[in-house]
Amino acid sequence: MTTSAKSDKNPADKNPADKNPADKNSEANEAGFTHREILVIMSGLMLGMLLAALDQTIVATAIRTIADDLDGYSLQAWVTTAYLITATLATPLYGKLSDMYGRKPFFMLAITIFVVGSLLCTIAQSMYMLAAFRAFQGLGAGGLMSLALTILGDIVSPRERAKYQGYFLAVFGTSSVIGPVLGGLFAGQESILGVSGWRWVFLVNVPIGLFALAVVFRVLHLPKVRKPTVRVDWWGAFVLAVGIVPLLIIAEQGRVWGWGSGRAILCYVVGVVGVVGFVLVESRLKDAALIPLRMFKNSTFAMGVVISVVVGAAMFGGITLIPQYLQVVRGASPTDAGLQMLPLVLGLMVGSIVSGQMISRTGRYRAFPIIGATLLTLGLFLLHFIDADSPLWLAMIYMAITGFGLGNLMQPMTLALQNALPPKDMGVSTAAATFFRQIGGTMGVAIFLSILFAQVTPNISSELQAAAKDPTFQQALADGLQSSNPVDAQLAKGLANQDVSAAAGVLQDSSIIQQLSPELARPFKVGFAESMSTVFLSATGLALIALVLVFFWKEVPLRTAGGIAAAAQAAKEEREADEA
Repeated sequence: MTTSAKSDKNPADKNPADKNPADKNSEANEAGFTHREILVIMSGLMLGMLLAALDQTIVATAIRTIADDLDGYSLQAWVTTAYLITATLATPLYGKLSDMYGRKPFFMLAITIFVVGSLLCTIAQSMYMLAAFRAFQGLGAGGLMSLALTILGDIVSPRERAKYQGYFLAVFGTSSVIGPVLGGLFAGQESILGVSGWRWVFLVNVPIGLFALAVVFRVLHLPKVRKPTVRVDWWGAFVLAVGIVPLLIIAEQGRVWGWGSGRAILCYVVGVVGVVGFVLVESRLKDAALIPLRMFKNSTFAMGVVISVVVGAAMFGGITLIPQYLQVVRGASPTDAGLQMLPLVLGLMVGSIVSGQMISRTGRYRAFPIIGATLLTLGLFLLHFIDADSPLWLAMIYMAITGFGLGNLMQPMTLALQNALPPKDMGVSTAAATFFRQIGGTMGVAIFLSILFAQVTPNISSELQAAAKDPTFQQALADGLQSSNPVDAQLAKGLANQDVSAAAGVLQDSSIIQQLSPELARPFKVGFAESMSTVFLSATGLALIALVLVFFWKEVPLRTAGGIAAAAQAAKEEREADEA
């Protein structure tokens, strides 16, 4: 059945000669899909991806307002952790089930779960309820991104796919700009149409999700999948949960609990036992496994997974700090910070489009991960030099270099991992790549935030001690004692009495820095900037490791057929073999 639903014929059997050769949009590819049909299908896929990508940035901007309204400021991390756990765990399960039973029903299921979860989040009355509903929402999010990439892999060959994947990265880029703007807008409103402003952070997903569901139902027509001969690996999913959940929890909570605390050690032990158990279960189930271990015998795939983990850690860990710099050091609002990150987004989109077009024309991709990893390393290293006095335009140039590197790196990596394994593993290979990148990203954010907060206190203390000898700062303290600004007065009084808790209050709520007079705020901004410099330098080290690994990554010639066409050809060869 084709995307136009005018025929029950297998798309792989459609004859390209039936199309008007003068119209490139009507020429079918090997799987029987025209360029126009592919774009229509991609509209549904991108809407699904937009749900997950936009949700994360909107919620991240509004979470403090949400926590205050629900009287659960100290519980806000669990809202993020719950979503992250279920989304990460669901990703490989969606990949395996879609390989067994088909993509469309599970992609629609993912959208449905996400929309229902969004509605539930809208009516949450406590942070505990919100965390539970976010966990349910994450079950849908786990399938949105990986299945969209998998479906594209089904209908388009790897060589042709490169020029289409840029659209997906455009979705991520757009969401990273629009998300903070919408999050700040909604969170800043007392109510909209009689509904609390922050609840629209989740409610906005509903119309987008329903429209995506309608588009996918209408335009996505894929061949039926043969009834699977193996059972679903539920035991593997269970043991994976036992291994991954405590590790994700400690990654999110370790900075608060203490990395060597009793709860942290318990998480380490349970996590390691679970991971070892998962490997044992998967080795026994072989091809029926949730993540078949045979895939890692492919050196290209195995190396690609390692690179994905390292790149995920460097990318998410490093880029997470850029909005922190813009807001804490430069005093930008969440909305302004989102707009100021536009150079990074544009760099990412341009890099993706350029690499995609070149790969499509030449059929070669090896040069682009090398270029991408080099520019990512360079961009993060340059960000290491940004301080409290650096002009915004300079930071934007460094962001653009980092984004252009990511654009040249992320798309070819996904393409190479999909191309490394047989088409029958399209779902599980794409899901595994997404899964390991998410794990790397979570680890990176946890590690780099720990480095940041370990550096912030001593750096700010050093800056305050140095500033105490500066006549300008001394005068600002004296003025602060008489100031009508309560924040200035409280800090000046505390520092005059050598009360360190006054400075500690600023570290607990960084928004206080923007309320201080420029002279009193400067030591805090300089201390934060120096701490972030250390983080960017650490991220540079990880990016450099990725660059070295990319140099040893073997290039595999890109297939000229997508998943559907390859499956049809394999079925044809099997029938011919049976007849012979």
